[in-house]
Amino acid sequence: WETSLLDAEAGIRFRGLTIPELQERLPAAAPGGEPLPEGLFWLLVTGEVPTAAQARSLTAEWEARSELPAHVLAVLDAMPADTHPMTQLVQAVMALQPGSKFAAAYQQGLHKSKYWEPYFEDSMDLIAKLPQVAAAIYRRTYHGGDLIAPKRGLDWAGNLSHMMGFSSDGAMELMRLYQTIHSDHEGGNVSAHATHLVGSALSDPYLSYASGMNGLAGPLHGLANQEVLLWLKDVQAQLGPDPSKEQLTDFVWATLKSGKVVPGYGHAVLRETDPRYTCQRSFALKHLPDDELFRLVSLLYEVVPQVLTETGKVKNPWPNVDAHSGVLLMHYGIKEAKFYTVLFAVSRALGVLSQGVWSRALGLPIERPKSLTMDALEALVR
Repeated sequence: WETSLLDAEAGIRFRGLTIPELQERLPAAAPGGEPLPEGLFWLLVTGEVPTAAQARSLTAEWEARSELPAHVLAVLDAMPADTHPMTQLVQAVMALQPGSKFAAAYQQGLHKSKYWEPYFEDSMDLIAKLPQVAAAIYRRTYHGGDLIAPKRGLDWAGNLSHMMGFSSDGAMELMRLYQTIHSDHEGGNVSAHATHLVGSALSDPYLSYASGMNGLAGPLHGLANQEVLLWLKDVQAQLGPDPSKEQLTDFVWATLKSGKVVPGYGHAVLRETDPRYTCQRSFALKHLPDDELFRLVSLLYEVVPQVLTETGKVKNPWPNVDAHSGVLLMHYGIKEAKFYTVLFAVSRALGVLSQGVWSRALGLPIERPKSLTMDALEALVR
C-alpha cells in the first residue's frame, strides 16, 4: 500500500518508517515531544519527512481552512442530544459535502489525469475542519453546547484537545501521539477499505470518508478501545483497585471459560506486541506511572499473554493499540468512552484521505470484487 504497510513481526510502517522512527524524525511541538500529525500527513502524501518549517506551514494552512459553515452546527443542533457521537460526526461530514471541489470539478468535465488535484483540496479542507467538528460534538453532547474557540497558532491536534476543554501540556501531547499512531493501518481494515471502495466509484472525499467512518463505528473495529475500558472497570469492580497477579490470572481464565474474549489482546495480522501499544506504554511510564488504571494495564501485560498462550488456541497473545489508549484518555479527563471512536475517526482521516489522493493520482479503477454463491464455495472445498 502506498502510505503504510503492516508487517506481522515489525508492526505498522508509515512510508517505511516504524513508530519509534517517526517519534525520532518527525517535527514535534516541543523539543523531545510527541510528533505532530501535520508531519505525518506530509510524510504520507509526499513520502518525505518534513522539516519543522514545513510542518508549521501545514498547521497554518489547516488553520486557514478550518472555519465551519454555520449550517454544519445547525445540523448537529437539529439532532437529539443523546445521538451517538459517531452518528453526529458522519452527519456533520455529509453536511460539509456540498462544498466538495472534486464533485464540482468532475461535473465540469475535469480530465482524469487531474482528478487528484481537487481530491487533495477536499481532503485538506476536511482534515482542517475535523477538529472543530469533533470538539463541537464533544461539547454539545457532554458540556451543554458550550463551545470553545480554536486558539490561533496552535497545532492541529493541540487545538482539538484545547477546543474539547483539555489544555494542559500533557493532554495536548497525548492528543498529538494519539492522532499520529491511529492515522493509518494499510488498506485492509474496514475503515480504510470502505473509504477506498467508495472512492473508487469517484465519490468525493466527504462521501468516501463518511462511508469509512460508518465502518469504524462498528463494535469489531473502532469501538474496541471503549470495550477495553469497560472490561478494565469490570475487573476493578470485582477485584478492587489493586488486584494481585494471581487474582488477575484467575479472572482472565474465568473470562475465557465463560466464552468471552479478553478485549485489547490479539490482532488479525500482528504476531508481536503492537508497537502502537508500546509507544503508549512509554508515554504512560513518562507522564503517569502511578495512575491506577495504568498499573492494572501493566499487570495485565504480564498475565494475559501467558494465559492466552496456555490455551493453545491463540496465534497472537499480545496486546494491541486498544489495550492502552482509553486509559491514557481517562487520565487526562476524557472519560466519555462513547466519544473515543470520534477521536479515532479524526486521526484515521489522515491515512484514508492520503490513500485516496494517491488512488486518484494513480488512476486506480473502480473496485469490483467477484461474487460467489454458496454452491460455488461448497464446490471449492469438495
